[in-house]
Amino acid sequence: MISIPELVVLAAAGYRATQLAVPDMILDPARARVFDWHSRNTDSTIRIAAVTLITCPYCMGWRISGALVATWPLATGQFDKATLVVHGIEWFAVAGTAVLANRVDDTLSEVGNR
Repeated sequence: MISIPELVVLAAAGYRATQLAVPDMILDPARARVFDWHSRNTDSTIRIAAVTLITCPYCMGWRISGALVATWPLATGQFDKATLVVHGIEWFAVAGTAVLANRVDDTLSEVGNR
């Protein structure tokens, strides 16, 4: 089982990775290519799903948190010390905390822009 300090660090990493993947300018060229690909066939379900995935911080954050929660126990040799249900709960904890950090960040930036 992942400890509380590890969960906090993973949540912070999940928040930052989500920020990197969705709104940060560093990935604008990759997102532009996906948007261009989508614009050539806007009725395609797969293309709509791809655009939704790369523009939704909650969708992307959920997947990034899952990758972090899967990678960390495997890398530290803790994966087999807890059941999959426990790892699933850890996933929810990391994703929820990362989303909360994202909401706080969005709220503070809106207040600062007034």
